[in-house]
Amino acid sequence: MTGSPLSFPELFQLPSVLDLRTAALAFGISTSTAYRLNRKNEFPCPVIRVGRHYRVPTAGVFRALCIDELPIYTDDLARGIEYEEKRNDYL
Repeated sequence: MTGSPLSFPELFQLPSVLDLRTAALAFGISTSTAYRLNRKNEFPCPVIRVGRHYRVPTAGVFRALCIDELPIYTDDLARGIEYEEKRNDYL
């Protein structure tokens, strides 16, 4: 494997679309295994070909990993409240 598997918090920081290498890290498999599974149409979630590149929707990765919801962190809530308070001061 070229990199270590992604941790749970790292999964929730992923962009909406991944390259096949990053999707492989999410599943804890090597890039070569990911490409082999994709060629055999056996990758654990949908893969989209865009020109010469493969893209994997993060939502598909989450479904395949049985992650139904994103966690809510207290830091995120605090930043959201702070943002709303500042926004209301400008209105």
